[in-house]
Amino acid sequence: MNKLLLLSFTGLILSCSPYKKYADTAASWEEEITKLEYKDDAESYSDDAVLFIGSSSIRIWENIKEDMAPYEPIRRGYGGAHFSDLVHFTKRLVYPHNFQALCIFVANDITGGENDRSVGEVMTLFKEVVSTVREKYPDTPIFQIAVTPTSSRWKVWPQSNKLNKALKAYCEKHDNLYFIDSVAPYLNEEGTPRDELFLGDKLHQNQAGYDIWAAEIKKELDKVLK
Repeated sequence: MNKLLLLSFTGLILSCSPYKKYADTAASWEEEITKLEYKDDAESYSDDAVLFIGSSSIRIWENIKEDMAPYEPIRRGYGGAHFSDLVHFTKRLVYPHNFQALCIFVANDITGGENDRSVGEVMTLFKEVVSTVREKYPDTPIFQIAVTPTSSRWKVWPQSNKLNKALKAYCEKHDNLYFIDSVAPYLNEEGTPRDELFLGDKLHQNQAGYDIWAAEIKKELDKVLK
């Protein structure tokens, strides 16, 4: 390949990079990420910890230590994380830690808003996050937690569930990559969300919801780690 062709090819790759395409999605989260980095300096964990990264369901999980016992959780969720901004912060959230498994939960790329990403876009971003993690942790188990069905976003559940299916299919094709399908316990007999498991916003879980979530996550961790 001659030098001109190589430069053109490199430029094409960079122009398609999610880091460039979604460059404007990072700045608004900088303060929160910096605060999480301060936690890295203040807190210590064993190498057997389980790292949780992602959006507000991770960030506000105040009882995660008790709920996830006997696993030792590291909680590094921020705001209303999207995969389109997580790609910028993966190294900063993950690389400072030693852990036996990584759990990811991000559920804000498809909400019914004008800035929604397509399933294909989200999958591209998810793969980039996984690739970034693999640069330092080539064999560490990664668990992607399903998008939870909620009444507040029920109108876009078909798209969100399509994303869940795409994530599951991708995980099943790759070593040490697992999908936690936690959807069923959040649906009632009519197949709609169980609002009693959520706060008044019908989006974020209450403790009853977290009890279910923790049980589903631990069940899948046990299969792989024990």
